[in-house]
Amino acid sequence: MTKQNIVVVGAGYAGVSATKYLAKKLKKEDVTITLIDRHSYHTMMTELHEVAGGRVEPEAIQYDLQHLFARQKNVQLVTDTVTGIDKEQKVVKTKLGTYPFDQLILGMGGEPNDFGTPGVKENGFTLWSFEDSVKIREHIERTVAKAALEPNDALRKAMLTFVVCGSGFTGIEMIGELIDWKKRLAKDYKLDPSEITLMVVEAMPTILNMLDRNDAAKAERYLKKHQVELLLNAPIVEVAKDHIKLKDGRQIPTHTLIWTAGVKGTSDAADFGLESARGQRLVANEYMQAKGYEDKNIYIIGDLVFYEEFPGTPTPQIVQAAEQTGHTAAANIVASIKGGEKHKFKGNYQGFMVSIGAKWGVANLFDKIHLSGFLAIVMKHIVNLKYFFDIRSGYYMFQYMMHEFFHIKDDRNVTRGHSSRYGNVLWSVPLRVFYGLVWFIEAFKKIVGDGQVLKPSTWFGEGSWFTGNSVFPWTWEYNVTDVASGASAAGDATTAATGAATSGAGEAATQATHFGLSYAYGEQPMAVIEKSPDWFTKMMQVIMPNNDVAMFFQKFMVFFEIALALALIAGLFTWLCSATTIVLVITFCLSGMFYWVNIWFIFVAFALMNGSGRAIGLDRWVIPWLQKTLGNWWYGRPKSRYGSK
Repeated sequence: MTKQNIVVVGAGYAGVSATKYLAKKLKKEDVTITLIDRHSYHTMMTELHEVAGGRVEPEAIQYDLQHLFARQKNVQLVTDTVTGIDKEQKVVKTKLGTYPFDQLILGMGGEPNDFGTPGVKENGFTLWSFEDSVKIREHIERTVAKAALEPNDALRKAMLTFVVCGSGFTGIEMIGELIDWKKRLAKDYKLDPSEITLMVVEAMPTILNMLDRNDAAKAERYLKKHQVELLLNAPIVEVAKDHIKLKDGRQIPTHTLIWTAGVKGTSDAADFGLESARGQRLVANEYMQAKGYEDKNIYIIGDLVFYEEFPGTPTPQIVQAAEQTGHTAAANIVASIKGGEKHKFKGNYQGFMVSIGAKWGVANLFDKIHLSGFLAIVMKHIVNLKYFFDIRSGYYMFQYMMHEFFHIKDDRNVTRGHSSRYGNVLWSVPLRVFYGLVWFIEAFKKIVGDGQVLKPSTWFGEGSWFTGNSVFPWTWEYNVTDVASGASAAGDATTAATGAATSGAGEAATQATHFGLSYAYGEQPMAVIEKSPDWFTKMMQVIMPNNDVAMFFQKFMVFFEIALALALIAGLFTWLCSATTIVLVITFCLSGMFYWVNIWFIFVAFALMNGSGRAIGLDRWVIPWLQKTLGNWWYGRPKSRYGSK
């Protein structure tokens, strides 16, 4: 078989899905897959409202294509704009070049549909691209800042009235972000939040028409509870710079109209000479092949495709349909190259979800499960995380979690700010240093034993972990009395400077133990587990089959604890050290060698996992350096579009 050139136009949900599938299935075939997009990044379109509404930073929804396809060696990325297609010669034309194809996938997406409403293009804002979201965000901040200095009440009210046209998912999610952002904007610019008016204008009599009516009603009640004005049965007939006009003649003064009322196929594809249907969408058959050009191997996917799943009902312009049409087209290309039957498109829509701000939403799953509030938002995050799994990007899955759960301000996430890292970790530095000192002192005591601290010649003798039999409470071929005394010594070592077990082994045996989370003078502290479980004992005996092996682990553990202590004090790999501490403490507990009075070791370790090493610690420099170095190794260095370096 001669080498096949596959060209995919558009790096949206459909294009990325198709390209990932092709790269995987054709890894061993002689093919080149060229992905062309006008941008060098993939935009998570479902989260545009988060940027526009000031919840996350713009880079949170921008995923570099070099990162996404770093390991797909059969994928070539091209940043360019497609200007035409020569269907007979099978060539894709761009502003900067031409790309011959044997198989072509068009997934250029859609664009806002203003239905010819006067003034929308000139005076309104759309929310259909990364640039749109940033433009809205900057406009809102700039407008509120000006309004705060405007002495004219009527003009200030118009400037502080924000109108969203359209009550579909995009419109309701946009107004939800403004609900959350309103208090912060008012605070920053010294306004009363009640001065900011939020409004949704809808031509239909109901909102969220893709949802179950009960779910939509819940959303409507939530919006009204948060003082959002809903104007239903109110088509907009004109958009001016300082007002909008409704069909019934009413005028609403506003300087911000966000248009989310409709979607159509991108106008870039209008001149391709392919059959189109309503909304400028290109017609395809059940295999996603362009109608009339099936023999040319041209496929249409995503928001651009018009395929009637049922008479009069084309595929919806949603993410699920985009990914599934992309998968269908890619699977049919694979079948044509490797042999096999073609796949007919069959939509499988598992539900619909809409977030109204960061903390509340509604979801309708499988037409059976109805969620609202916290659970609906959790489900939306799960679906988004699954998307990163589908496109095999652990890196961006991690970045998504950072932006959505940790790098967030004003409590604008599903945990209501409890997981936010925007706290001052400086105050955890004394705790980190103290914690490291505790580990160091306890490890050092295991070296000194009965010797004198200031006389190194007396170290490593009696009472240390380097002489005699192992202190681990397992049964080997030596005196069981030695084990008991060793275990007592180990327990003494892990009391973490509390002095709780200063009594000798004999006294400990005769004195009753007392439960407590802090040491009380004169009491014998209680072990977390008095006797190691049989399953744990057997496992340890496999790992340490004799006393010599156990002594090796025992000595190694001392030096390991010293290294752990020094790392904590220096703030190096603090998260990893804290996690290791938790594992060690659990192991000591299962060994019967740890007391309740020291259980605070675990909770302090969790507290230090908040990034405490980045304040007066080496993690401030080491972790960013590692991230950059490992990122360059795994994904390669970012490439300039035109430069040679």
